[in-house]
Amino acid sequence: MSVQATDIPEELQPYWKELACGFPRVAEVFADHMQAALATLSDAGVEAYIEQARFLGRMGRGAEPILIFLEEWPDIAAIVGEEALPDIIAFVRKMWKSPNGTAIVPFLQSLPATARRLQTRELLAEYLAIALDLMERTTGSVHGIHQTFPSPGLPEMFKQVPALLTQLSLAGLRNWADYGIRYYDDHPERQKDYFSLQSADSRAVLQRERHGTLLVDNERKLSLYLRGLWQDDDMLIPYSSMYDELRKPVPYYDKLGIRLPDVYDDAQGVSGLDRYRATLAHIAGHRRWTTAIIADNLSPFQRMAAEFLEDSRVECLAMREYPGLRRLFKALHPVPQEQACDAEKESTVRHRLAMLSRAILDPQHEYRNAATIEFVLRFHALLENGAASTQEMADLGVAFIAKTRLNSDNFANTYFKDTVIDYRDDNRQMWKFIEEGDEEEAFDEPRKVEPGEELKGLPPRHYHEWDYHNQSYRPDWVSVYEGLHPQGNAADIDRLLEKHAGLAKRLKKMLDLLKPQDKVRIRYQEEGSELDLDVAIRSLIDYKSGAQPDPRINMSHRNDGRNIAVMLLLDLSESLNEKAAGSDQTILELSQEAVSLLGWAVEKLGDPFAIAGFHSNTRHDVRFLHIKGYSEKWDDQVKGRLAAMEASYSTRMGAAMRHAAHYLEKQQADKKLMLILTDGQPSDVDSKDGELLIADTRQAVKELDQQGIYSYCINLDPKADEYVADIFGKQYTIIDKVAQLPEKLPELFISLTK
Repeated sequence: MSVQATDIPEELQPYWKELACGFPRVAEVFADHMQAALATLSDAGVEAYIEQARFLGRMGRGAEPILIFLEEWPDIAAIVGEEALPDIIAFVRKMWKSPNGTAIVPFLQSLPATARRLQTRELLAEYLAIALDLMERTTGSVHGIHQTFPSPGLPEMFKQVPALLTQLSLAGLRNWADYGIRYYDDHPERQKDYFSLQSADSRAVLQRERHGTLLVDNERKLSLYLRGLWQDDDMLIPYSSMYDELRKPVPYYDKLGIRLPDVYDDAQGVSGLDRYRATLAHIAGHRRWTTAIIADNLSPFQRMAAEFLEDSRVECLAMREYPGLRRLFKALHPVPQEQACDAEKESTVRHRLAMLSRAILDPQHEYRNAATIEFVLRFHALLENGAASTQEMADLGVAFIAKTRLNSDNFANTYFKDTVIDYRDDNRQMWKFIEEGDEEEAFDEPRKVEPGEELKGLPPRHYHEWDYHNQSYRPDWVSVYEGLHPQGNAADIDRLLEKHAGLAKRLKKMLDLLKPQDKVRIRYQEEGSELDLDVAIRSLIDYKSGAQPDPRINMSHRNDGRNIAVMLLLDLSESLNEKAAGSDQTILELSQEAVSLLGWAVEKLGDPFAIAGFHSNTRHDVRFLHIKGYSEKWDDQVKGRLAAMEASYSTRMGAAMRHAAHYLEKQQADKKLMLILTDGQPSDVDSKDGELLIADTRQAVKELDQQGIYSYCINLDPKADEYVADIFGKQYTIIDKVAQLPEKLPELFISLTK
C-alpha cells in the first residue's frame, strides 16, 4: 500500500494510487512533480510517465531512481520528445538485468544535461548505443558465459558525460570510449581512472577528439602571424579550458611566453583561428604599448576601470595599424543591453564598464547614457594626437568610477551577463605592487634556480606511439626526459684517438676528398654581392652606343660543397655492458671508440653534427641525454660527456627517434641524416608484445621520412636480420664483428654522405 496518501491533493490521488509507491520521500514531492508533468506531457505521456516511474520504484534500487525520474523527465521530454522514453527505459532495464544496477542512478542524474546537449531523440539514441556498447564490452564474465562483474567504467562515464559532451561530438565520444575499452578492459582500476578523466591517457585522447580549433594544430601558423605582424616571436603555451568549470582561465602572458586556451570553437561568426588571432593581437598590443603602473593606491573598482580602458586603448592602437581587426573585435565583444540590469538590486559596475568598452569600439553604438557618451569622447580625445598612456587610462578610469558610482556597487550580487570579453587577457602585467599584500601575485620576480635544478626540473615531452593492433596512435603515450649527459675525463677520449692513430690517418685522406672546395662564382645576376666588372663595362658600352644594356651586371658566390646535418643517436641500453664476441672489450667501450673517431671525422668536415644517447624504463621514463649539440665544437666538454657514457635499462627506440628529429628538422641543410647505433631490437619492460615497439619504430621511420629526414641503422646484433629490415627497409648495416666498429662506423658515414 502506498504511504501518506492523505498529503496528496484529491485530483492527483488516482495517479498516486497507480504509482503504488511505498517510499515516504517520493510521497513528499509527488504532488509538485505530478503537476509539472501534467502541464508538460500529453495524456499518453502522463500514462507512460506513471508506468515507468512505477517500474523504477520496484527495481530494488531504493527511492533515488524514481525520485530523479519524477523530477527530471518532464523537462527532458520537452527537449527530446516523449518518444524517447522507451529508448531510455530499455537501456535502464538492460542495466538492471546485468550486474550494472549501481550505474542506473548516475545515468539518470546525467540525463538532463545530456538531453540539453543533444537536443533530439536521434542523437540521444546514438548516445545510448555508445553507453550500451561500453557496458557490454566491459562487464566481466566467468569463462565468457555469465556476466558476473559490473563494468568499472560505466558509472564513471555517466558522471563525466555532461562535461564530455561540451567538448566532444558523439563520434568523438565514441572514439574516446572505444579507446578506454580496448586498452583497459582487463584492468578495472585503470579503466575507472580512464572513464573518470583521472588518467593522462584519458585526457590525451579527449584532447585529440575535441571539436574546435586546436592550438597545437595551428601553433606554427599563429607564430608566423605574431612574428610577421607584431615582430613578436615569444612562445605560445596552451592551457586547458575544460577542467575548471567554476572559474574559466583567461589568456595571459609572462616571462615564459603567451598562454592561450588549448582549443577555440567558432563563435559569433568568427572562426576558432580568427579568435586566436584576435587574442594575440590584443596581447601583442599590451606588450607593445602598455607600461606597468603602481596599483597600491587604487581600489578594486578603479583598477577594473583602468583595465577596461587600457584594453580599449591598445585595441584602438592595433586597429590604427591593422584596420581589419575592428571586424574581429566587434564580432567577439559582447553587446551589453543598456536597461538589462536593475541597479537597485545588484552591482552594475561591470555592466557600465562593458558598455563603455563597447561604445569605444563601435562608433554605431546605440547607448544613450550621458556618462557613457561623455567618457567615450574623453577617451578618443586622449588618443586624438598620439597613443596616450597607461597612466592616462588609469586616471580616466578613476574619474569614470567617481562619476558613475552607485550605492549598489558594493552589493555581493553582481551583474555579469555580457560583461566577459573572452579574447582579452587578465592584465596581470599592467600592475606593480609596492606594498606586499594578499591581492597581488609575484608575476615579475622569478624564483632563483639553484645550479643543476633547472635540468632536474625540466618537464617531459610527450610523444604518441603507434599501436599496430588497432592501426592508430596512442596520443601522448611516452614521456621523454632530456638533459645533458654527465661529464667525465676528456683525456680518456684523447687516448682512444691515439690508439687508432693509423686509422685516423687513413680516414683523413678520405676526408680531404670530401671537404667543401672553394667558392664558385655565379655571374649574370641583376642582384648580387658585387659588381661583375666585365659585364658592367660591356653594358656601359651598349648604353653609350644607344643599344639596350644588359642589366645582369652583378655576381655572387656560393660554396661548392656539402650541405648536410647529422644526428647520431646511441642506444645506451643495459646490453651494451656485455663483452663483444671475439674481444676483451664491452660493446659500450667499442661504441665509445667508434663515436670518438666519427666525432673527430665530422669535425674535420665541418658538417653540423649532434650526438645523443637514450635508454628507457617503461613508457613513463625515456631518457634522452645530449652529448654534443649542433652549436658545440668537438672539444673537451663533449669528449668528457662521451667518456662518461654508461649503459642501463631498455631500448624504446621510436620515442627517442621522434625526439631527436625535433632537433634535426630545425637544421638548415639540404640533407638531414639520422644514424642510429644499436645492438638489438626495440624493447621495454612494460611491453609484453615484442612486435609492438618494432612496429612503432617502423612508423617513426616513416614519420621521419615525411619530415625529410633520412634514417639509417647501424646494428651490432648478429640476429638483426630477423627484424631490422622490417623496421628500416634497406636503410641499415649489420656489423657482425663488433670489434671492427671503430673502423666501420666512420667509413660508413663517409660513404653515406659522399
